[in-house]
Amino acid sequence: MEILNSTGHCFKALQLLRPGASIGIQALWQTHQIRHRQTKHWKPEFKRLRKLKFIKIDLPNLNEKSSDLPEQELKKKLKERGVLPPRPWLERPFYISSTGGIFEPYVPPEGDGKKSIISKGGAKQKYEFVEKKSKSMLAVRKIRNYEEDFNTDDFPTIAQDIYVGAHEMMALKDKHKLRELVTERCYPEIMHNVRYKTIHWKFLKSLELPYVVHARVTDIISKENLFAQVTVRFHTQQLLAIYDRFGRLMHGSEIVAKDVLEYVVFEKHISNEYGKWRLHDKIIPDWLPPKEPSIGTYRLIEEPDDTTLQAIESKEDNKEIPPKLEAGEEKDKPQIVASTTSDALTKPSSTVI
Repeated sequence: MEILNSTGHCFKALQLLRPGASIGIQALWQTHQIRHRQTKHWKPEFKRLRKLKFIKIDLPNLNEKSSDLPEQELKKKLKERGVLPPRPWLERPFYISSTGGIFEPYVPPEGDGKKSIISKGGAKQKYEFVEKKSKSMLAVRKIRNYEEDFNTDDFPTIAQDIYVGAHEMMALKDKHKLRELVTERCYPEIMHNVRYKTIHWKFLKSLELPYVVHARVTDIISKENLFAQVTVRFHTQQLLAIYDRFGRLMHGSEIVAKDVLEYVVFEKHISNEYGKWRLHDKIIPDWLPPKEPSIGTYRLIEEPDDTTLQAIESKEDNKEIPPKLEAGEEKDKPQIVASTTSDALTKPSSTVI
């Protein structure tokens, strides 16, 4: 093979050196020309190794049913394929990041925020608050087992920052940051009916310092999975104005500030190392008077009154109906004829109206 390649190169060299002898050399080259196959590799050293380089695949029998096979044969085939045997039950992992409600909710005393501590009603409220404090202290002690820095004196300031941040994000409709400040239960409630609305909310000041009134810890599914809920009392002054999609005021005012007394529940998954305190719910007592309904905006379709209907009917009755002409009168009626003569252009016709 190498000799033939060398002779080919020699013939090409002779053809270039001696142009007059090109015909004889061409005939000689045609006699020694060998046709090579095009699929041959340029470096055939590893031909044998490439021949052995393939994977034997056992094709599955598609007509074979797993139900017809015996149990041992089925286990053997599953082991060959590396497939775990099927289980008779279905298990799906799920993650509980928040509870579905308030456990042992705090019941606000009637007239809270209006009665003074010096008065009889205010002193009674304070006594009941101290009486119920024992369970809350046990819950706070359990929270400190998981969160060492937790303190009922410092927590209200943290809760107030979460409260203000959640309401500001709701007004801005920032869904991503809002999910970090509220729980999965609170999110659909806080975003309900917010679409196509413009909300102006502002926190002005605290009329009374916020403080913890209630604390509870409970387990869900297992005893190690613990959730903590802390209720904080807020007595603040706020501004709220809600506008509809047409820019009309629906509720509140941007000028008039209102005093707001709220009992807000904050929750944390204390068993989770990376758990955060988030706004969970608000306690609305039964004795609270109903809220002022928002002004609904809708398309006003004016319906006619009885007086207008009677006026329309009387007008229709008073309309003059032209009298019908008899057969003889039609002949005597002058006909309007279109004239194109010069007299018609100068003199107006008596029959033209």
